[in-house]
Parts: sequence; structure tokens; C-alpha cells
Amino acid sequence: LCRIPPTNPIRPAVRPGPAASSASGVSKATARMAAVAEGSPAASAAAAKEAEYRKDVQKLVDLLSKLNPAAKEFVPSSAAATPRKGLSADAPVFYYGSIGGRNGGIAGYPGADAGYIGYQQRMRRNFVDNERRNVYINHGRRRTNERARRADREESIRRTVYVSELDHTVTEERLAETFANCGQVVDCRICGDPHSVMRFAFIEFSGEEGARAALNLGGTMLGFYPVRVLPSKTAILPVNPKFLPATEDEKEMVIRTVYCTNIDKKVTQLDVKSFFEELCGEVSRLRLLGDNVHSTRIAFVEFVNAEGAIQALNCSGMILGTLPVRVSPSKTPVKPRLNRVVSN
Repeated sequence: LCRIPPTNPIRPAVRPGPAASSASGVSKATARMAAVAEGSPAASAAAAKEAEYRKDVQKLVDLLSKLNPAAKEFVPSSAAATPRKGLSADAPVFYYGSIGGRNGGIAGYPGADAGYIGYQQRMRRNFVDNERRNVYINHGRRRTNERARRADREESIRRTVYVSELDHTVTEERLAETFANCGQVVDCRICGDPHSVMRFAFIEFSGEEGARAALNLGGTMLGFYPVRVLPSKTAILPVNPKFLPATEDEKEMVIRTVYCTNIDKKVTQLDVKSFFEELCGEVSRLRLLGDNVHSTRIAFVEFVNAEGAIQALNCSGMILGTLPVRVSPSKTPVKPRLNRVVSN
């Protein structure tokens, strides 16, 4: 019999576990990198980058494996829309952020800054609307007043006539008496140098009928010249009612008062008083007025006697200072100045 040599027993195949697989994979990769490292420099750099990437992935896997899979998602308390305890389930949810809460707000509910800015915008819009409304109201009221004043002025113009070529001897009283036959005379003003035939006047009636009737008096002899009467293009500037004489004493003062214009600004009140006292008589009261807008000044001169005022009318055109002064009867008295009471 021949002898058979012994052979190795057959072992069952064992599948390596995950750790072994990963270890073998790393060892294989390491071996591969070592094999590649013997090659070109570019291949070695790529292998090093791949090794670093695999190391980072392994760290992330280890970190995720330590998390608790049964943990709940975290929700901030400011965003939790749960009703307060003690309220019914149907009670509306109150969001603090909707009225400007400092915690901001959730979707659809503005935070503190948005709420305050919206409030400011509403207040500014209301203010602008009110201002615009007031402007419209005031503008409309002003426009109404302007229309009323324009209508009054146009009506006054229709009741006024213009009289030219008046003799220097014609007074306002005589002119008003002449035209009184046409209608009630409301006002009569003579203008111009009393020593010249170029004087003219404006006469206002109480109605348009009187003004139309006055046009028929054109060519009437007043003094030495026939007058011309035409419809007026301007109204007579009314005198401030508070300056008109209110008592019999003030009316008597008006008779003794003259109105002077075109007075040189270099002339003083003492110069005006001396000028009229030398030519007309004693002056009892004098008021010299002026401003920085007009180049000349005006004055109201009251005499002791009415004869002095009549003589002063003949001084119109005489040189006072460097300019010829114009003198006409005054319609207002020279009221005494009131002493101001100084309060502590």
C-alpha cells in the first residue's frame, strides 16, 4: 500500500465586519496612496487631498452617531403661538409684536420699529392733510374776500366821475354843491396845484344814476373855465373811519387844519411850523409824518383860527426846503397823542 500525504483542512469563509472593511479600505487607500506617491507629484497631491476628505467624513459620521434620535425640535418662546393658561380654546391669540413689541414679531405682525414707523407715517399724513385742508379753506376765504373787495371797488368806480380843468378858486364845497343836483354826493376830492388850471377832482355819488346825470354837466362854467366831466377809471381811496371827526369839537378842528404833501425829508417839524406861522398865523398843533419808503413826507397843520387855514391854502406851490409844498384842506383832525402807560 502506498502512503497518502496529509493535506490542509478546508476552512469556512468568514465575511469581514464593517470595522474590518473600513480598516481594510483605509489600508488599501493608504497602500494605494503609497503606490501613487512613488509616481508623479500631481498624483501624490490628489491622493493627499482624498485622504483628508475621507478623514473629515469619518469625523462627521462619528459626531452624528452620538446625537439622540428621540430629541424634539427646539422652538423659541417668542414664536410660539400657544394661548395663555386660563383662556378658552376659542380666545384670539395676542401677539406682542403686533403693537410694537421689542421681541420683533412673527410673519404678518410688525415689530417695534415697524409699528412705530407706521404710527409716525400716519401722524405725518394726517398733519399734511390737515395743513392742506386749512390752506384750501384759507385760500378760498381769501379769494372770496378779494372778490368782494373787487366788486365793491368796481361798484364805487361806476358811481364816480372825473372832473378836470378846475379853476384854483373852486373849492370842494362849491364843487359838491354844483353836482348835488345830480344826486347825493358821498365824497369829493380835489387834487393838484391850486394855482394851476390843471387841477382835477373825483366826485362819488350814492348811486350810478347820479354819476350818469353828472356827465351832462360837462362844459359848465366853474370860476373862469368850463369843466370837463368824464366817467372815472379809479375809485376814491376811502379815509380810515377812525380818523374822521366824531364830535363837534373835532369837526371844528378839521376846519382849522390843512394837509401838506411833498415835504422835503431834510425839513424838520420846527421848520414847517415856522414856515406857516410867518405866512398864515399861529399854529396850535402839527404832525409831521414819513417813512423810509417814500422820498417825501406829509404833515397835518392845525391853526388857532380858521383864517390861518384858509391862508395856508394859498401857500401851495411855495418852496419849503428844496421842494414845492402842496397844501389842501384836511379831512381829519390832528388828534393829540395819548401818553403811553409804562408798566413795570
